Amino acid sequence: MSTDTAPDASVTHRPPGRLGDPALTMADDPRCDPRMMAVFNALGLGPHADGAPMGPDAGREALLEFTTAVEVGFEGLFTALADGAPRVDGVSHEARTIDGPDGNEITLHVHRPTGVDGPLPCIYQVHGGGMVMLSTEGPIYRNWREELAAAGAVVVGVQYRNGGGVLGPHPFPAGIDDCAAGLKWVHAHRDELGVTGTTVVTGDSGGANLAVALPIKAKREGWLDAISGVYAQCPYILGDGWAEGRPELPSLHENNQYWLNRSLFPLLAEVYDPGAANANDPTCWPYRATDADLQGLPPHVISVDEVDPLRDEGLQYHRKLLAAGVPSVGKVNLGLCHVGEILFRSAMPDVYANAVRDVTGFARSLA
Repeated sequence: MSTDTAPDASVTHRPPGRLGDPALTMADDPRCDPRMMAVFNALGLGPHADGAPMGPDAGREALLEFTTAVEVGFEGLFTALADGAPRVDGVSHEARTIDGPDGNEITLHVHRPTGVDGPLPCIYQVHGGGMVMLSTEGPIYRNWREELAAAGAVVVGVQYRNGGGVLGPHPFPAGIDDCAAGLKWVHAHRDELGVTGTTVVTGDSGGANLAVALPIKAKREGWLDAISGVYAQCPYILGDGWAEGRPELPSLHENNQYWLNRSLFPLLAEVYDPGAANANDPTCWPYRATDADLQGLPPHVISVDEVDPLRDEGLQYHRKLLAAGVPSVGKVNLGLCHVGEILFRSAMPDVYANAVRDVTGFARSLA
């Protein structure tokens, strides 16, 4: 006798996250990885993330002061998250200084596995921070580059000029111009660096903005052959962060205040692009890219995290790439907050190791 029963019409399925319960916090959301939440709760970060204390019209001086204060907070958090993580053995490091496009100096941090003969793929790593803060030298990004190098790649981390913070204020296009100059230098010196000719650009959050903007810029300027592929993690590419009128981006509501508060995004956007002067330029805000901007670009991976407010703008960008005929893989990392795959090396070593394998494996697949 069959035991099948019809669905109970009285059962309703609540939308996920704060779409279903506006009072929900990360600490109460069953989707969140419990290992991640154990760390956040220990740091007092389980409740809602603080909102912006001002609007984007507060004035440039106030916004720059706020950005610097936020940078101090993030650097402290990242240092705490990296505390106790072992240093990576078998990796060498040197810092190279090159000339920047505006008479500035650009530092490139070059990491490579020791005792490895033969050319290796190159991974050009662009740090996050909303394009307005953080640096290559923080422990999270140093560890990440070393892990990528230990897995079998020459890794070059670029210290570009930020829109704000201690390395600013240098609004758009200073940061992307520095990243482009460093990438062209790497391409011109690939024999010296011992790379195969394959260079994958990768970045997280604001660094992912720059990573996906670089091939658009390179296509415009005629040096696209310097980029073999792009691996973008949790890209911040829309700018203003307002969910109203954007039904294609439910994560801005669903995951708002889960570590990131979307009210911060317009402030970061104003610091990076004052007065929204470049709001429609896809090298500033790649979400605005058209088919014509994207056609002919190299393969991409767009990796997003399930409980990240920025999740859906990354997924929409992946769909734009496909529509333009660009090979692209889109993936969602379940249970993770914004850039969670690189933040919890000690608490979630399997997640971290998988991210390393994914980025380096993508680079090797293009060799």
